[in-house]
Amino acid sequence: MLREKKMQIVTKLADDLSRSSIIIATNYQGLPAKEMAELRNALATTGAEYHVVKNTLACFAADRAGKRQLMDIIEGPVALAFGYGDTVNPAKVLNQYIKSTESPLQIRGGLLGERILTPEEVISLANLPPKEVFISQLITQLRIPMSTLHNTLNYPLQGLLTVLEGRTQKFRE
Repeated sequence: MLREKKMQIVTKLADDLSRSSIIIATNYQGLPAKEMAELRNALATTGAEYHVVKNTLACFAADRAGKRQLMDIIEGPVALAFGYGDTVNPAKVLNQYIKSTESPLQIRGGLLGERILTPEEVISLANLPPKEVFISQLITQLRIPMSTLHNTLNYPLQGLLTVLEGRTQKFRE
């Protein structure tokens, strides 16, 4: 490659690295071009990109973007999935694609913010419920203590009210 072309690739990679909320590293060997295109299209529906990268260029781009820890998960032939919005969706798409097609593709790890993720953690991330379901479960869990407090405070008052009503009933008779 020409030096100028390499610099353009490094600049583009550094931009992708700095903008992404999650980066997932996979091997890509054994994946036919048609299946690679299908995977790219599936990831594009979630706003993610999937690129095969040269390790040396990725190293320069990681340095430039301030994400040097990315080099811990890049070894051998590698392709990177860049997620720009929701951090769960790219992991879900990759995991679902691997399961449904029985692809030789393997997740090598990920970078979520500044934290390196193991392949198992990326798969766990993929198995999280959708955001809306997760929020609803959280709200339900937050309501339980408030409901318990309400009942705890309300029952003694309800008992007192019952006793007072009984006493007023006796005085009326």
